[in-house]
Amino acid sequence: MIPSFRRDLNVGTTWSLPAWSSGPTGDEQAVLEAAAAAGYRGVQGANPRRCRAVGLVPTTFAIQPEPGGLVEQARRWSDLGFACCTVLLGTGLEDDVSADRLIDEVLEAAATSGVPIYVETHRGTVTQDIWRTLRLVERHPDVRFNADLSHWYTGHELGMADMSAVVERLAPVLDRVRYAHGRIGTSGSIQIDVGDGDPVAHPSVAHFRQLWSRAMAGFISGAADDPVPPPDLQLGFAPELLPAEFGYARLVPGPDGSMEEEGDRWSQALVLSDIAEACFVEAADAAGASA
Repeated sequence: MIPSFRRDLNVGTTWSLPAWSSGPTGDEQAVLEAAAAAGYRGVQGANPRRCRAVGLVPTTFAIQPEPGGLVEQARRWSDLGFACCTVLLGTGLEDDVSADRLIDEVLEAAATSGVPIYVETHRGTVTQDIWRTLRLVERHPDVRFNADLSHWYTGHELGMADMSAVVERLAPVLDRVRYAHGRIGTSGSIQIDVGDGDPVAHPSVAHFRQLWSRAMAGFISGAADDPVPPPDLQLGFAPELLPAEFGYARLVPGPDGSMEEEGDRWSQALVLSDIAEACFVEAADAAGASA
């Protein structure tokens, strides 16, 4: 089976869309139908039966601040037919022993249920900083990740770093990325509108292309050998562009002077998906050329 790229959409992208957005309005069914019409092949965070009815792969997410109950929950995800789960794990205040306990439960839950569970790189969790996450990989080489790299990009001020050196340093993590949340940030903001994705206008776009391309190369070369491989060897890329009320979308003055979101999150999700798919194609071409 050949590794492939799957356009997913996190339902959070459709929450509280402004009236002027090009995105869908209405209930979950309307959102799923709009996602399928827009070319998405999977949705994260929606009813799995409804997803399948319109031809979308269902995935889910979880928040697990402390150990306990994940094995049983993973069995329920399996019964419901979710392809995978991404998890916000811990609080970031754990010592190594507590962090290891959390990771051990993730690995056990994935192994016993057959549902891949990907630990998300996210602030305020066990993976909130790069150094600690690299140490987790050393102790738990079977851990696999959902890359929401904007948290590190902002938290570590990576916009001012040598990105090639960062990518090399992050290789043990990027090699283990099996899902990704599409979001691009800056040194001062976790989520920005990147327009049409022009890296001249938005320099961080080029940095994220480097990060995503390296993660996709790791997926292509290693996903088939995972303890719990991704179904059909598909890398799900799900833009997760959250509204201002969650502290993500930036507010700027609108035409009438009132504060509004700086861009259309629905259309931005399509831009980010295009960028990511191009990164996957480049990584696949490079893998083929070196084979």
